[in-house]
Amino acid sequence: MEQLAALLNLKPSTVSHHLARLSEAGLVSARAESSSNIYSLDKTALEETTRRILSREEMSEVAADIDLDACDRNVLADFTRPDGRLKTIPARRKKLEVVLRRVIKAFEPGTRYSEQQVNEILARFHSDTATLRRELVGSNLMEREGGGGEYWRVA
Repeated sequence: MEQLAALLNLKPSTVSHHLARLSEAGLVSARAESSSNIYSLDKTALEETTRRILSREEMSEVAADIDLDACDRNVLADFTRPDGRLKTIPARRKKLEVVLRRVIKAFEPGTRYSEQQVNEILARFHSDTATLRRELVGSNLMEREGGGGEYWRVA
């Protein structure tokens, strides 16, 4: 660890802290040797973690967040809690559309949902599922079959 600290120009305590975190994540293993620990990188775990992080799904989420302009980010910050639930449903149309574009991402394109399934998904965002459902349809982000039996995300 001292060698790594010197190489990186960091304090040994800092390196020790980060090695402990990497060990907790399963990316590094430690074995005791005399009065010190010998650390080894688990290349397989690193490759699997990298593959998962760089997966198409993860990258599309990251790209979607990057696509948000500063105004949209501010609206989402104002109307959402850290867990993603809505504090309130915006009354102003422009702000509501920003929130609805975020909510619609919870639905898979090409998948048909019953009203109950739609309500279960929307309940993750706000208890007023009827308003969210109506606004998603009204904003042409979601369509529904005649009597409201099935709903689907518009691509």
